[in-house]
Amino acid sequence: MHFLRAARLRRKQRAAFNMHLRRTSCARHVRHKVPVEKRAADYLQAAAITAPLLGSGVQETPARDTYNAACGELTVLLRNSGGGQLWNHPLTLAGNNTTYHLRLEPAGNAVWAPNYFNTFELEQQIKAKLIKKENIQQGVGGALVGVRILNPPEKFAPPRGITAPVTATLDFHGKDATLALRRPAKQSTATVEGKTRPLAVNFSDPISYYKPPSNLALRGLIGGFEATHYPAGIGLYFLQPYDPDRIPLVFVHGLFSTPFTWVQTANGLQADPEIRKHYQFWVFAYPTGYPILYSALRLRESLAKVDQVYPNHKPYVVVGHSMGGMLTHDQVITVTKDMWETALGENAKHIFEGEPSNSLIVRATTFRANPRIQRVVVICTPHRGSKMASGGLGKIAISLINLPGQLTSVLKDSLTGAELLKLTGSKRLPNSVWALRPTNPSFPIINSAPITVPYHSIIGDRGRGDSPNSTDGVVPYWSSHLDGAKSECIVPGPHASCELPQTIAELDRILRLNLGLRSTSTTTVAQAVR
Repeated sequence: MHFLRAARLRRKQRAAFNMHLRRTSCARHVRHKVPVEKRAADYLQAAAITAPLLGSGVQETPARDTYNAACGELTVLLRNSGGGQLWNHPLTLAGNNTTYHLRLEPAGNAVWAPNYFNTFELEQQIKAKLIKKENIQQGVGGALVGVRILNPPEKFAPPRGITAPVTATLDFHGKDATLALRRPAKQSTATVEGKTRPLAVNFSDPISYYKPPSNLALRGLIGGFEATHYPAGIGLYFLQPYDPDRIPLVFVHGLFSTPFTWVQTANGLQADPEIRKHYQFWVFAYPTGYPILYSALRLRESLAKVDQVYPNHKPYVVVGHSMGGMLTHDQVITVTKDMWETALGENAKHIFEGEPSNSLIVRATTFRANPRIQRVVVICTPHRGSKMASGGLGKIAISLINLPGQLTSVLKDSLTGAELLKLTGSKRLPNSVWALRPTNPSFPIINSAPITVPYHSIIGDRGRGDSPNSTDGVVPYWSSHLDGAKSECIVPGPHASCELPQTIAELDRILRLNLGLRSTSTTTVAQAVR
C-alpha cells in the first residue's frame, strides 16, 4: 500500500510538473504582458514542484532541467527588472493557489553576496562563444554569469566588468523559499533540498562574456605600431572578482597581440578543479610597440598598484608569452647602474650621473626583483632576440612604429645621439622590434642577472627537438633556452603555442607543483581544448 501511495504521489507530481511546464512555456511568449511578480511566482512554483524530483542531480531529466531553468530565470528576472527594486529583500509572491515567501541567502564561504553583481546573464545570452571546448559540469541550479560593473569603474576592472560563474539554487521549507547565489569555482557541490548534489555550471561562459572586437587583429597591430592610439588602458585587469584566498595568476601577452591571446589557455586550465579553486586569472594589457624595458616598467608599476590596494594578496605567479616573457623575466631579476657601467663604460656612467633617481630612464633600466612573485613561466620567449627583427620585415616594422610624443621627448632630452649609439647601437630611438635584435646591448646585462624565483620554459618546436637549430618559426632554441630552469618543455608547435593542449597541460603541471600537488593526467587537461 505504501508503494502504491508513493507511486500515485509521484504521478501527481509529474502531472503537475508537466502542466506547469506547458503553462510556463506559454507565458514566455507573452511575458511582456505578465507582471514581474506573477512571472516570479510562476518560476518559484515550477521549482517547488520539481525540487522533490531532482534525484542525484547528475542525470539530465525533465524535472532537473525545469528546476534549473526556473532558478536561473527567477534570478535574472528579479535582479534585472525595474532597476532591481525586487532584489535582496523578502518577497511574498502569489502563484496558482499558493503563496511563497522568498528571501536571498546572505554571503558565505561558497555563496556570493546578493548585491555583489549588478546583473546576471543566462547561458543562452552569451552569444559569441570564444571557447573551442566548454568546461561544463552537470548538476542542479541555474548556471549564470554574474557581471559586476561600477560607475565610476573600480580599480583593475575590464571595461565590460568583472565576471564569475554563479549557480542559483532554491530551497523550500513549506512555502518558505531561499534563493542562494553559489560559488561553484570554490565549492562544486552544495546541499540542495537536504541532499548534497553537484552544481550546474558553465566555467567557460564568464570568459566568453568578454567577446573580442571584430577587428581584434587590427587592435594588436595598432598596439604595436601606434601606441598613442592603443584602445585599452595600460595595466592589470582582473578577469574574476578579487579573492584574497586565491593566487594571482598574471598573463602577459606578446608583440602585436592582446590579452585575448590567453582565452583558450585560461579556459583549458579551468578544466582542473584545483586550478579553479586556488588561482585567480589576471591579464596585463599594454601597447607592444613600446621599448621592452619601458613596458617592463609599466608591468612593475601595475603590480605595485595591486600591492597598495590589496596588500595581503597571495604571491604572484606570472606567465608570459614571447615578448611578454621578456617583461616577465625583468620582474624577477635585479639590474643596477654598476651592471650597465661595467658593460657599456663611461657613456652609461655619464647618463646615470645626469639623471635623478626617479627619472624614467633610471626607473626603466635599474630595478630590483619583485619579492612578491613566487614563480614564473615563459613561453616561446626570445631572451637573446630573434634574427627576424634584424631582417627586412624587422626593419620595416622598426620604421613604422610610432612612440608617444611624451615618451619620445623624455628619451631625446635624456640621451644624445652618441649616447644612443653606444647604448643601443643606433641613433634611432629604440622600440620593441628594435629591442628584439640579437645585437641589443642590454641582452648580456639582463641575461647575466640571477633569476630569484623558480622559473620554467615552454618552447615551441617545428620538428628538431631541443637542438640549437630548432625553432618555433620566430624564436630559435638558442634564444628561448634558459640555463637553470626548473623545467623545460618542448611542445610540437609554432610560435603561437599558448593554445596547444601540451602547453596547457604543462602549465597545469607547473601550477599544481606550485601548490604542492601531484600532476593530474596530461590528457585530462589537454582534452579541454581539443
